Amino acid sequence: MSLLFLQGAALGFAAAVQPGPFMAYLVNQTLTLGFRKTWMTAFAPLISDGPIIAIAILVLVQMPSWLQRALNLLGGFFILYLAWNAFQQWRNFVSPDAAPLSSGHQTILKAAMMNALSPMPYLYWSLVTGPILISGWKQSPLDGLSFLAAFYLVMIASLLVILAIFGAAKGLGQQVSRILLGISVLALALFGLLQLWQAFQGI
Repeated sequence: MSLLFLQGAALGFAAAVQPGPFMAYLVNQTLTLGFRKTWMTAFAPLISDGPIIAIAILVLVQMPSWLQRALNLLGGFFILYLAWNAFQQWRNFVSPDAAPLSSGHQTILKAAMMNALSPMPYLYWSLVTGPILISGWKQSPLDGLSFLAAFYLVMIASLLVILAIFGAAKGLGQQVSRILLGISVLALALFGLLQLWQAFQGI
């Protein structure tokens, strides 16, 4: 199993369990309508992320190599920032279901719009996953595709598990959500340090 595949899986997992408007929206809709009516919303990033990835890659590939290395360095610090933020959220845990409930019938398009309006996908693909995807693609298109596949497979699978847990048992969902958030702290810290090391190696 390649390092790029592991990076994609770890970052996909971390993206799925990070508290935020998108996660709160999905969890609240699951608590309101049940898992059977909302499970498909876990696939919303497949709809919303396409244009975001295209824009990020288009901008990144036109940058000079020194600026790409600087972005890799900045991305490493950004991942560590995400790890610190996730640790603070884990320490002072507030369940995603604490946000106000949304009304109306849930659709995957509404969830995709919520994700597209959130700043996190843009930051992720500009500073973190975009540079890694480009680096992997330069090594081999198969490496780039394996990173992308791992990212979305793990992210969607994690979202489905989280929504299923919240749909089955509210209290259990909160406990598991906090555990998953704690795991994401470790994963983010590890890969943040790894990206910093790789960036310094390229200088």
